[in-house]
Amino acid sequence: MTMVPSRFAAVILCFAKLFRQRTWRLAEQLLIGAILVPGARTVASVLRVLGLSGERHFVNYHRVLSRAAWSPRAVSRVLLRLLVRTFVAEGSIVLGIDETIERRRGARIAAKGIYRDPVRSSHSHFVKASGLRWLSLMLLAPIPWARRVWALPVLTALASSERYDSERGRRHKRLTDWARQMLLQVARWLPGRTLVMVADSSFAALELLGSLAAHMTCITRLRLDAQLFKPAPPRPCGTPGRPRKKGARLPALSGVLADCTTRWQRLVVPRWYAQAARPIEIASGTAVWCHAGLPVLPIRWVLIRDPLQCFESQALLCTQQDLKPLEVVQYFVQRWQVEVTFQEVRRHLGVETQRQWSELAIARTTPVLLGLYSLVTLLATRLVQGGALPIRQAAWYCKTLPTFSDALAAVRRHCWRTIGLSTSTCEHDIVKVPRRVFQRLHEAASYAA
Repeated sequence: MTMVPSRFAAVILCFAKLFRQRTWRLAEQLLIGAILVPGARTVASVLRVLGLSGERHFVNYHRVLSRAAWSPRAVSRVLLRLLVRTFVAEGSIVLGIDETIERRRGARIAAKGIYRDPVRSSHSHFVKASGLRWLSLMLLAPIPWARRVWALPVLTALASSERYDSERGRRHKRLTDWARQMLLQVARWLPGRTLVMVADSSFAALELLGSLAAHMTCITRLRLDAQLFKPAPPRPCGTPGRPRKKGARLPALSGVLADCTTRWQRLVVPRWYAQAARPIEIASGTAVWCHAGLPVLPIRWVLIRDPLQCFESQALLCTQQDLKPLEVVQYFVQRWQVEVTFQEVRRHLGVETQRQWSELAIARTTPVLLGLYSLVTLLATRLVQGGALPIRQAAWYCKTLPTFSDALAAVRRHCWRTIGLSTSTCEHDIVKVPRRVFQRLHEAASYAA
């Protein structure tokens, strides 16, 4: 039986209380196997890498995902607390939320739908994809040994298609409804902490932002033609009727952008997406954003244009009006790490390669693989010595900062070493190999993904 490495036990055993004892023994092996196996993350491939190809009761491992009684939401809560305690013990907690499409086919994948592919589509080209739509909430935390912010998934939900819900007689929940529930859930899990949510334009909805404004600061993109107003003027005493909610209409941000009298402030953003520093020009102000039949939302808007003319002008909104414009931009550019995480889990953790057909197993497997990204980051942190992690380099790739592939390789090395990569003169079954050959095999096993 595969044992949890002692250096990882303090993290992994935190989840043991969420399972029954028999289920946990199987789930623990599936977890270690999911870290070690390269390529497809199927239960069969996990059993092979664990040396359990001859296990006759292999169906019990499948039942951990398809039948066993355990709560993914409770697992998410424990994972979030571990991440916050390790990386964001104090200060503001930044959360990123976004959707991704898992391309799955087959008649048994009942919850699938046809959606816009956010990766392959552009402003001028629309691409549709058939599959499962997942909404993932991630913690945007600075990783000390990586010297950058990573997006660590903590809570993922399956946003089923409208057809799937109508066939089962259920009310269809929009993406913004799922986002509201997930963000308010995290706010209940972290009482007393200052929360900041960053998202793209898909979540720039008045109904969503109005329900979250009392619990966290929300930063999203804003349409250049959004209806902005001045605050409502004071109501004279004795005036009958309902009080006003808004004042005079303000010019649209597209007009502010084209106005030659607009005063622009030049700033340097220390970390602009993949670049070290980037000069930008901004104009900012406060307003009330509202629409007929929807809540009235006081916001700070930030208009951004590029002095180098490499990207189109854009607008951001922040539900906290006293936040400085530079802070709004710095928070928002961290959102790109969410897209990086989606790419990494496909490349290194086998998302879209699993083959479960049970509805319960489908609803559990992808969130577990996304959560595995965060768990590997936690385990790699326990292996850091002297504030650094070993980096894989080559003559054609002089990498200076560790990436997730380095973190996964370090965790795999330690697991393999614990499992039994050692030699003994007392055992005739142990074959000694030259160190150079051993290192090559060791690296191939660690970086096979």
